[in-house]
Amino acid sequence: MSSVRRPRPAALCAVLAAGSLALSAAPAAAIAGGTPVADSDTTHAYTAQITIGAHDRGCSAVLVDAEWLLTAASCFAEDPAASLAVPAGVPAETTTAVIGRSDLSGTQGAERRVVEIVPRTDRDVVLARLNRPVANVAPARLATTAPSAGAELVFAGYGRTKTAWAPLKLHTGTYGVDSTAATSAGVTGKNGSAACMGDAGGPVISGGRLVGLNSQSFQGGCLGIDETQTSTAGVIARVDDLASWIDEKAGATRIADFNGDGIEDIAIGDPMATVGGVTTAGLVRVLHGGGKGTAEITQDLDWVPGGAEAGDHFGKQLATVDYNEDGYTDLVVSAPEENVGSAVDAGFVDILFGGRNGLGSGPAARHLEQGSGNGSLGGSAPEDGDRMGASLAAGTTAEGKPWILIGTPGEALGSLTEAGGAFYVHGDTSIVIHQDTSNVPGAAEANDAFGTSVTGDSGFIAIGAPGDAIGGDANAGNLAVLSHELDADGRPTVVTGMDQDDEQISGGAEAGDQFGQALALVAYRPSAAATATDSILAIGAPGEALAPESGAGQLAGAGNVMLVHIRANGTWDYMHALNQGSGTDDRSGTIEAGDHVGSSLSAVNTAPRKAGSAATLKIAVGAPGEDLAGVTDAGAIHTFSLMDAAGANDRWIEAGDGDGIPGSPGEGDKLGASIHFTPRNLYAGMPYGPAATGALHVLPFPNVVPGGTSGPATTYQPGQDGLPANGNRFGYSAR
Repeated sequence: MSSVRRPRPAALCAVLAAGSLALSAAPAAAIAGGTPVADSDTTHAYTAQITIGAHDRGCSAVLVDAEWLLTAASCFAEDPAASLAVPAGVPAETTTAVIGRSDLSGTQGAERRVVEIVPRTDRDVVLARLNRPVANVAPARLATTAPSAGAELVFAGYGRTKTAWAPLKLHTGTYGVDSTAATSAGVTGKNGSAACMGDAGGPVISGGRLVGLNSQSFQGGCLGIDETQTSTAGVIARVDDLASWIDEKAGATRIADFNGDGIEDIAIGDPMATVGGVTTAGLVRVLHGGGKGTAEITQDLDWVPGGAEAGDHFGKQLATVDYNEDGYTDLVVSAPEENVGSAVDAGFVDILFGGRNGLGSGPAARHLEQGSGNGSLGGSAPEDGDRMGASLAAGTTAEGKPWILIGTPGEALGSLTEAGGAFYVHGDTSIVIHQDTSNVPGAAEANDAFGTSVTGDSGFIAIGAPGDAIGGDANAGNLAVLSHELDADGRPTVVTGMDQDDEQISGGAEAGDQFGQALALVAYRPSAAATATDSILAIGAPGEALAPESGAGQLAGAGNVMLVHIRANGTWDYMHALNQGSGTDDRSGTIEAGDHVGSSLSAVNTAPRKAGSAATLKIAVGAPGEDLAGVTDAGAIHTFSLMDAAGANDRWIEAGDGDGIPGSPGEGDKLGASIHFTPRNLYAGMPYGPAATGALHVLPFPNVVPGGTSGPATTYQPGQDGLPANGNRFGYSAR
């Protein structure tokens, strides 16, 4: 085990014994005979120092992506002499990293926490995800060929030297390559250089590119090693062939992982469930991936704020984010009809923190309620019908800062009932946004219901007001778009407003359109950009009347979805609309009255690091009012590409069509009322039937996009597969 502080004599003897006989199986530590790197030298700025636990172990690493380090698996192995096996997920001990700081007593570079480990099984290598990206240090570039015998390599690390147990300076040394194997290379330090304890995982460079990581060493000349040990030979782990693996792992979207084991978990809301004999109190059930069991969360648990009461509807809305940046996914849960004091249906929201044993095993829950805490929430008063938490969104900014957006559509502004508002929560504070806020488009009016829908991505947030009257047309609807950059008041900066009387948007505002009833926002990388700078906003108008054919009459409540491209600078363009088909196009479905297309939306980018394309940018559109085969409100889901023509890239999903929803269309099932899209699955909730308890169907991604090969879907339902039988609207929400 490598250490940045002197171990007990017994432990030191064990290290000396191993080192005097053979290559040390423990991670190599600091560079003996190496050269300290000057503060002004940024050649090896991508080198990082890792500290595991309370200085229990110290290693080196290398930044290979803004969010990821490569380092040695032996740094995290329980007994590296016996096995390099390391479990995926959150490190067993708190692990910190300092990147881009050649002198550890300085302030340059960045300090981060390691929140996830992704191990290789074939060599002494792990990827280590940081809690936030590093913007001021350029990652190392990988070599594309193996080191050849006789080549000279440069290596770097923060381990011991000949004279210092825990040096503050980054050191470099030189290797000569002795031999090359499939996943490693044998090396010998030149000019007295040797990898020492603390250098494990440090970069090994050939021609300016990363070819390997320090792994094992005889440690000749290192402080604490027997003077009779003079060999500077060692082994490096090759990384020149790992580019595709790194790209795959670094480019993947985060999963919901409440227990930090690297396996996706699912949280499912049932806001009408009975709890302890109390009807409509609501609950959330968690299914841990990898067969690790289920959990039930109610307000009667001692670690969940409040208590189960009739009509609370706990679990009505869910969102996920690692809010405290410890690697465990946290669950944001609303109870929008909760009474707060004497205020009926005032509502509140809780952040339930993940931990080693799942939700509730981390820090104490954070309770978000008007009239308590600091920021705008503390300065607000709960009132009848506020319905705080009627909509929820959460995520991180491009800089990695977590945020939560809470819709409060029943909020009264003065005498204006149900004008609506939203709370933007970040760090330890919150700020209110409503239509009387400076620069927010529109004017606060009674029944605007601003905050009915909320969404956001790494660049922007959007808030819908489907009840807003436009030009005298009641319930025509509008929305506001803001960036995460805070203005002088500490509020997200207003970017623009939109409604259907805007000349850039197709159609016109009409009474009952409910433009903004549902929203979905997803970041993507334009082809000319290096990162995901832009966004696509999808806007649902489920009340929109459409004509099935040119010249035909308008069908009320057919529903429509409009797409808008928002650039990094806030300028935007209308793209096109998504709706069901007619007799003269290639879109699936048929435009009909009462389909309410766009009642729910969920968008996804399956490859956020790559340039956006028709294949990577997808949206699921709910049509819960769809009638099928004479069955009223059976419902359907329609998936589209966000980047190309609708008909060429759409997929129609209904019960019994082979995509994964079992049975046949049923009256009042309202498939499409609850949807959540990820790069792996489409979660289709059916809280209204046909099962009396409700159900959630998990459809593999290939099942729901054109050209995919369908695989088995999974159905979760109370009373089956270990879930308790109690349920009423199971699947109303899922994350």
